[in-house]
Amino acid sequence: MRGFIAAVGGHIVNILPPIDITGGKNAQAFSLKKHHHASIFVQIGVSAAAFTKILLNACTDASGSNPTALPFTIYKQETAGANQDVLSAKTAVTSAGYTPSANDNIFYVIEIDASELPDGSPYLQLQLTNGSNSVIASAVAVLSGSRYAEESSATAAA
Repeated sequence: MRGFIAAVGGHIVNILPPIDITGGKNAQAFSLKKHHHASIFVQIGVSAAAFTKILLNACTDASGSNPTALPFTIYKQETAGANQDVLSAKTAVTSAGYTPSANDNIFYVIEIDASELPDGSPYLQLQLTNGSNSVIASAVAVLSGSRYAEESSATAAA
């Protein structure tokens, strides 16, 4: 086999089940203490208008304490309709965050290494800021490069 079995070779964290993010939402914080990399998949369904920002914060614990905004890399699929599987080239995003498209049925892939987190802040938390626009969104983090690989890995959300 040449592929990657995400459930075994990675650790999957459902950080934001599908929800209306009116007013903004903070996703579940998760730890990179036992992994080298996180790929975060942010999906946008139906939206009344674009929400304001996609931010990524380093935190000191699973409750999201002491958030520090981080720069990150993002790949975008912002075209509604055809070619829903074609991502943009890698884009560097500053700690001020990324302003998403207003299109429906789009997604983003955020990539970040554990080495990019500040000392003492091993947790990541996705933050989606929004005003009063109804936007349905969800997010899943796939952690890879396990420091202690095993068939069934321990939680990264505690």
